[in-house]
Amino acid sequence: MGVSDKIYVGVPPLAPIRLECGKEISNIPVGVRHYGKLSTERDNAILICHAFSGDQYVGEQNPTTHRGPWWPMFVGSGKKRKDVVVDTDKYFVICSNVLGGCSGTFGPSTIDDETGKPIGANFPVITIADMVKVQKAVVEYFGISRLHSVIGGSMGGMQVLEWLRQYPDMVGSAMAIATSYHNSAQNVAFNAVAREAIMGDPNWCGGYYLDKGKFPAKGLALARKMAHITYMSPLSLAEKFGRNSISGDEVSFSLNCDFEIEKYLNHQGQSFTERFDPNSYIYISRAIDYFDLLRSGGGYLHRAFSRINSKPIFVASFSTDWLFPPYESGILASGLREAGADVTEAVYTSTKGHDAFLLDEPHFLAASRAFLKQVE
Repeated sequence: MGVSDKIYVGVPPLAPIRLECGKEISNIPVGVRHYGKLSTERDNAILICHAFSGDQYVGEQNPTTHRGPWWPMFVGSGKKRKDVVVDTDKYFVICSNVLGGCSGTFGPSTIDDETGKPIGANFPVITIADMVKVQKAVVEYFGISRLHSVIGGSMGGMQVLEWLRQYPDMVGSAMAIATSYHNSAQNVAFNAVAREAIMGDPNWCGGYYLDKGKFPAKGLALARKMAHITYMSPLSLAEKFGRNSISGDEVSFSLNCDFEIEKYLNHQGQSFTERFDPNSYIYISRAIDYFDLLRSGGGYLHRAFSRINSKPIFVASFSTDWLFPPYESGILASGLREAGADVTEAVYTSTKGHDAFLLDEPHFLAASRAFLKQVE
């Protein structure tokens, strides 16, 4: 498959996809990358689910944004890197841009065939469950009836859990990393403020900014700054920036950018506006807010996984992650065990906060390799 891979799902012989909001979508494009070779038995496929601002380029540079692979410590060639977790020389690895995204998959910036304009705010409200329905169609496109494993962190971990809820018979094993069974009230609050920052930007234009040749860059940058703070920890912020001033020991006694952390956040916000769609941010963050497996299980987490049987599942969290704290992973692991799953649970000591799962954490990476080897 080429660099700008797209497949179309929801077309015959595949039925249109019905969203939780009640609307149907069909013949939709999905941006997909795959690595490695599918075995003759089609039993070596691993689906990688990306986090909020990720994309399908888990193992290579994105040709549009020129950003490197987003999970290089985890996915790659075992011949080139001996300590990689998911070896693309051994497994057939699939990663697709989520529904609502802006990297080739059907989303708010997709051109509407009827109007010839970007869909914008006419895009339907989506959920994590809807994203997984599209992923299932992608997996079936490759002729795969059962995945060796489904793996993801953060919002990607939510997708993993939805796979276990909706399609457990298609999943051989799973790894749910730095994630939770629901989005907490605190996280819903952060997302609400982020959306307000975007929608309050005069250039948002009610969601139709692309039609008008505008772009709510300030609002999107502010949303990203707030989110990025939650991805780190007080310890990591102190280690990287402390209270260091840009000009050294002196402060400017002004309201301009004075601290290194301010400069860093400005960079994060600006760079994000160059690669992400504001409406995608709005719709994906709302999908995360709606995620709640307790509700799916009628108030009982184990009921959400009623068909899971004794499936091996790895649940990993990090000590300084306050976005999805370890105690929520503990509740998740207990619910999975009560449903009958064979759960491996671990909390890894790290100063890096939520983003630790994307970084070089040797103990976590070693345990992940051991889990995959165990379920082979």
